[in-house]
Amino acid sequence: MKLASLSSGGRDGSLVVVDRHLKRAVAAGRIAPTLQYAIERWPAVIGALQKLSDDLNAESANSFALDLTELASPLPRSFQFLDGSVYLSHMKKARAARGVAMPPNYETEPLMYQGMSDQFIAPWGEMQVPSEDLGIDFEAEIAVVTDDVPMGTQARDASKHIKLVMLLNDYTLRALTKVELPKQFGFLQAKPTSGFSPVTVTPDELGLTWDGEKVNLPLTSYVNDVCIGRPNAGRDMYFTYPELIAHAARTRRLSAGTIIGAGTISNLDESVGCACLAEVRANEEIERGRATTPFLKYGDRVRIEMIAEDGLNVFGTIRHTIIPAAVA
Repeated sequence: MKLASLSSGGRDGSLVVVDRHLKRAVAAGRIAPTLQYAIERWPAVIGALQKLSDDLNAESANSFALDLTELASPLPRSFQFLDGSVYLSHMKKARAARGVAMPPNYETEPLMYQGMSDQFIAPWGEMQVPSEDLGIDFEAEIAVVTDDVPMGTQARDASKHIKLVMLLNDYTLRALTKVELPKQFGFLQAKPTSGFSPVTVTPDELGLTWDGEKVNLPLTSYVNDVCIGRPNAGRDMYFTYPELIAHAARTRRLSAGTIIGAGTISNLDESVGCACLAEVRANEEIERGRATTPFLKYGDRVRIEMIAEDGLNVFGTIRHTIIPAAVA
C-alpha cells in the first residue's frame, strides 16, 4: 500500500491512497483524515485502507489523476524525527573531512541525533538556505515510521513497530558542522529541515527486498541530472532499523509517527558512487589530494529515487531546488 498527503489539507495534509504506478489516487478522509491520524490508530484503519488500495489498483475505486506537485511530505510535520549514521564507510569519511576520529563505541552503539521535525519541505519543493557559503549538502537515505513503541523495546521485538518506509533527503550545512560538533552538544544550525519522498509505503509493498530489517535496493541520487551514485541500501548497513528503534527507545517511549532514518547510504564498493557530496569530496581528496566537486549552489537541483527490479518507481522521486532563504 502506498500513502501520500495532499498539501491542500492544512498543516498535516489530507491522506490519500496512491496506486502502484503513482498515477492515480483516492481520498482516504472517511477512514483517516491525515497520515498521523492513521498511524495513531493503525490496527483500526489498516484494513479499510488496504481495501481502498486493492480497489484502486484493480481500477474499481473512485480515483483521480495524481499531481505529484500537489503533494506535501507524507508526514508534513512529525512529533519526532531521529536520524542515525549506520553506514560506517560514510561515517569514517565524513569525520575524516572534519579532522576528527571515530567515537570509541561506534561498533557497539549507533550514532543518532534528534532533528527538526515541526516542518518538512515538499517532495517537489524548494530548499531555502540563507547562504551558499554554508556548505549545502544533500544526504540520500531511507527512513521508517513507527507506531507507539514502548520504552525498553528490544531489537528482536522492534520490527513489528515499523509500519511505513519512505525516502529521506537529510540536508546538512557542512561548514556549520565544523563549528557546532566540537561544542559536543549536537547539531542545530547545521541541520535545517529535511524532505521525504512523495509516497510512503507499507513494508509488504517492498516484497522480498524488505527483510524486516532493511531495504535491499539501490538508491540513486542526481545533482542537475548528473548521477552522483547508486549505492545499495541493504549493503554495509552496520546497524539495522530494529536496532535503531531499540537504541532510541532505551530511555523514552516513541510516539506513533516517529520517523527514524539510518543515515547516508554508503557502500564499501566505491564504484557505485555516493549519496552525498561530502563523500564525493572525501574520495577526491584521497585520490587527487584536493576536493573539486562544489557543494550545492542556488539553482541546483537534487533528485533522489529508488527503482525496483520491475522498473517501478517505489516511492516516487524527490525533486528539490536550492534557493535563497528570505531572512528577516
